Amino acid sequence: MEVTMDPLFLAWSYFRRRKLQQCSDICTKILQDNPYDQDSSLLISEAAWSLKTRALTEMVYIDEIEVDQEGIAEMMLDESSIAQVARPGTSLRLPGTCHGGGPTPAVRPMTQSGRPITGFVRPSTQSGRPGTMEQAIKTPRTASTARPVTASSGRFIRLGTASMLTNPEGPFINLSRLNLAKYSQKPNLSRTLFEYIFHHENDVKNALDLAAQATEHAQFKDWWWKVQLGKCYYRQVTHHPSYYSTA
Repeated sequence: MEVTMDPLFLAWSYFRRRKLQQCSDICTKILQDNPYDQDSSLLISEAAWSLKTRALTEMVYIDEIEVDQEGIAEMMLDESSIAQVARPGTSLRLPGTCHGGGPTPAVRPMTQSGRPITGFVRPSTQSGRPGTMEQAIKTPRTASTARPVTASSGRFIRLGTASMLTNPEGPFINLSRLNLAKYSQKPNLSRTLFEYIFHHENDVKNALDLAAQATEHAQFKDWWWKVQLGKCYYRQVTHHPSYYSTA
């Protein structure tokens, strides 16, 4: 007698092992086999819907901690970089001026660019400014991937087309027909839906609407939704064309 694994548990196992495409495919089959009009299948459908939403989000997720990282274009084409050779009489590398009276490099290690090494290490703080394009490409920039950041504006534009790559028939969730007020009252679904809209669809307006309604439903006591509101406001301001025209 052959014992088969529960499809939802198998999809969760694939998600834990970062096999996101297999997880999404199994969740799609579960949603097709369990219609929403049956009460017995409602919980299974909601769980599969939430898991597929998380899987699609993880495929394109970018850690917002690294949102201010410089891209390759900004590093290699920086007009304000310091000249490699100092003019006579203005060099800061004269004998006795680098460490006069201060701690030695053995006590306070320094990086190649002259910055003191702190206790918090990020991927790009140890390498300094890359001298060549090859060094810039080799330097990882994000926490979840080893690829370098190109241009931040182009990166956010590409995120908006991710839904067309995951489903040949169109996006998984039709945001224009979505009732955000209903989902904002379901804490077990609203958070995964917000991350899907924010990261996968790159629709900051709908993400902001969902976060505002969910914050109101939580009586303004949920810190997680307040953080998401801040992320939406930051994305709206810094990536609006008027921000660069007035900067």
